[in-house]
Amino acid sequence: MSEAEKTSKTSFFKNVKSEFKKCTWPKKEDLAKQSALVITVSVLLGVLIAGIDWAIRLGLTALNLA
Repeated sequence: MSEAEKTSKTSFFKNVKSEFKKCTWPKKEDLAKQSALVITVSVLLGVLIAGIDWAIRLGLTALNLA
């Protein structure tokens, strides 16, 4: 490995570290609220998709196509 490659890798990781310091991270309360919202929406969409699947399966069974 050449000296230039070592320098570029070191420089890259220094740049990554400096960029992470610029990030604004959410507060615990905001993170908890957003996580709860994502979980709630995921569960509701799962229930909705399961309901649609059940209705289609019921309809196909009624038509004797399944």
